[in-house]
Amino acid sequence: MFIPIHDANHLRHIRLQYVTLAIIALNIGVWLTTSMGGMQFTQLAAISLGYIPSVANELAMLPPELELVPWPLTYFTYAFIHGDILHLGGNMLFLWVFGDNVEDAVGHFRFLVFYLACAAAGAAFHGITLPDSQSPLIGASGAVAGLISAYLILHPRVKLWVLAFARIPLRMPAYIALALWISTQFVMFLAFPEDQVSWAAHIGGIVAGAVLVVFLRRPGVPLFDRNLVTPKAARLD
Repeated sequence: MFIPIHDANHLRHIRLQYVTLAIIALNIGVWLTTSMGGMQFTQLAAISLGYIPSVANELAMLPPELELVPWPLTYFTYAFIHGDILHLGGNMLFLWVFGDNVEDAVGHFRFLVFYLACAAAGAAFHGITLPDSQSPLIGASGAVAGLISAYLILHPRVKLWVLAFARIPLRMPAYIALALWISTQFVMFLAFPEDQVSWAAHIGGIVAGAVLVVFLRRPGVPLFDRNLVTPKAARLD
């Protein structure tokens, strides 16, 4: 419904969001590596590094030659594998727009913990809803969903530039665009629980992000833009 383009939200505690940039670079690097090997190589990477619920729930086993990492690590590795350029580009755009301010609010190291925890929560909820699925889950959407809910809790009143319906540029408060996005994820999960898109992973990330940001934020960082001053007309004595 809305594609974020830009937010006028300056950094307050850090000079550079280097963890966000490193995650974006790593995702791009992994995608370039897998895509250069062709579709078959991408599929093998998805199977070996993606999160497979039936394997995680010990209902199935991968062939030894495909076990590149122990299966518990796939709760994290799946978030760095993408199927195509649109899949990658969409997730990285959201990460670019919202990641810097969440990193600013929690700090560099805790942002990395936050991001990986949201990814793991997305995989875990996907695995709960489809416990015997043998299809690998890939993509950073669960982690990105956590960023979106955290940003909504931190900065609901910040103005965002978005593309409505991928065409119409609009400037609106974050709480409108992001609340609509989050609501859509829940509606789609209830309507299409076994869709090709894992709405469950999005919801797992959303819930994790909303909870974690409250506890991981720096001391003194307010929630809901409570320190944002709104100019009003002067009073005359």
